[in-house]
Amino acid sequence: MGMASQPDTYTHGHQAAVLRAHRWRTAENSAAYLLPHLRPGQRLLDVGCGPGTLTADLARLVAPGPATGIDVVASVVGDAEAYAREAGATNATFVAGDFRDAGLEPASFDVVHAHQVLQHLREPVPALAAMARLAAPGGLVAAREADYSAMTWAPDDARIARWLEIYLAVTRRNGAEPNAGRWLLRWAHAAGLAEVTYSTSTWTFATTADRAYWGGQWAERCIASSFAEQAVAYGVATAGEMAAIAEGWREWMQEPDAVFVVVHGEILARVAG
Repeated sequence: MGMASQPDTYTHGHQAAVLRAHRWRTAENSAAYLLPHLRPGQRLLDVGCGPGTLTADLARLVAPGPATGIDVVASVVGDAEAYAREAGATNATFVAGDFRDAGLEPASFDVVHAHQVLQHLREPVPALAAMARLAAPGGLVAAREADYSAMTWAPDDARIARWLEIYLAVTRRNGAEPNAGRWLLRWAHAAGLAEVTYSTSTWTFATTADRAYWGGQWAERCIASSFAEQAVAYGVATAGEMAAIAEGWREWMQEPDAVFVVVHGEILARVAG
């Protein structure tokens, strides 16, 4: 299959608040379903690696096998290289490009992993098929995606409910699927993957530090990110409304008993060998 006929639009962008959020991700909190299947010496590809914290973690688990991170944004790849060096993940290398047409060798990886990538693509099924082509016979395709409509929080706040409405509208305008988590099994089957295991897991934000992280980054992203710019440009929300929602997030994170739960779907697919 070729590239998507229209380019993908990344809803979040790569502003500081977004990258800070992505740096919070570790193998333990974002890829637990995959960890029992990782072995020293495996060749791993991390698709849409972003700033590389997750890649570096996964790299340590397959060392001395090579881990490759790939991302379409060259500046983020530079950040990832610096992070991996600092973290001592000497077996991690990074490539700027789109994994679907970057010239990666077919069937050359034992594990092809993507975290929060397919939800931003216009054509997730061909993307999964492309991931499968990069996996060696008997190799694994692994993907984990959030499901925005399944997210839940307390206390109730009309501004956060409006944030979700706006987020769903913006991503759908971008031709993407914000509830990707629930569709992974269907997408994997449609991509021709036969041996697929589906699971779910959550991120839970219910401590002072976790609330400050989750609420703080969304407050900032409602004002200064591609998501905020797109919401206004598409006529989904006004800048004033986005500022009010940011204030809602800041108030939420001050609540001593506030909770936010993010539901994810996950697939592990064994490529026929």
